[in-house]
Formats: sequence, structure tokens, C-alpha cells
Amino acid sequence: MRRLATMAAACVLAGAGVAATAGVAGAATGPAGKATTACSTAWGSGNKSATDANIKPLKNIKTSHSTCYDRMVFDVSGATGKVGYHVGYVDAFHQDGSGDRIPVKGGAILQIFVSAPSHDPATGKQTYAGTAGKALPGVNITGYKTFKDTKFGASFEGQTQVGLGVRTKLPFRVHQSGDQLIVDVAHKG
Repeated sequence: MRRLATMAAACVLAGAGVAATAGVAGAATGPAGKATTACSTAWGSGNKSATDANIKPLKNIKTSHSTCYDRMVFDVSGATGKVGYHVGYVDAFHQDGSGDRIPVKGGAILQIFVSAPSHDPATGKQTYAGTAGKALPGVNITGYKTFKDTKFGASFEGQTQVGLGVRTKLPFRVHQSGDQLIVDVAHKG
């Protein structure tokens, strides 16, 4: 009797596993067998901050894109701890320090502050060649789904400011990998 109950339970669990796998397989393929990817947009679009301080300068800003999001990476080479940041949507992009308005194309503007100056604090030598009000040097976002414009704001009081024009106000996340601070903006809301 006990053996029969155990076998019945095993069959029920095996059937549930097959059914669950079929559901996942069905979600992974769209109409006519075309592959689709489930993209998480649970990041939210509210402000995100980390107050950790960093004394290492910003070296570079790069972008990339994937199936689910467009990505901006801030290279703070040599940072050994957490890099501080404040990222959030703004109605207009104003240069830190002067308050001058900098036009940014797109349906929404994501303002990014990274706790890393664009110069070496010890020598004053510029480490990232951003110019106030200009597009980010070396960044080409042609063909991106979400990113529409980039502007350098300023490097003021130990932090660098960037304006990122996006298609519309979309969910985003901020995370750190080693000495890189990463901002991902979803393609869908």
C-alpha cells in the first residue's frame, strides 16, 4: 500500500514537471516557432541612489544594447568599493554647478550622477574627455531601441553628471560589477 502511494506521488510530480516544462517551452517560443525572450521590467522608474563615496576618477563611458534593454557603463578603474550614484528622471537637464539648461533629445531624460570626477583629484589631469553640453565622446547610440541622446553635464564637487535621453519614461536599474557602474534601461514598460 505504501509502495503504491509512493509510486502515485512520483507520477503526479513527474506529470507536474512535464506540464511546467511545457509551459516554459511554450513561453520561450512565439508564433510559428520563433524564439522570444521574457524580459523583466520589475525595476521601476523611481529614483535610485547609493551614497557610497569613491575617490577614483571616471575613465570611460560606454554603451551597448541587448534584447531587453540598452546599457550605459561607467568605468571607474581602480575603484575597490561601492561607487556612489543618484539616477532619476528629470523634466529638464541642468548642468551641475552653473544651472545652465542643456537640451537632451528623447521623450524623457534620465539624469545620472556618478561619484567619480572626470579628472584625477591628485593631479587635476582630465581622465574622461567629456565637454559640458556635448554628446558623450566615443558613444554611438544609432540603432538603439531606448537610448536617443547623451549629454555630458559636468564634473563638479567629486561627481560626474550625464543626461541620457530615452524614448519614454521606462523602468531602469543600477548595479555595480567590479569597478563598473551599470545603468540598464528597459525597452518596454
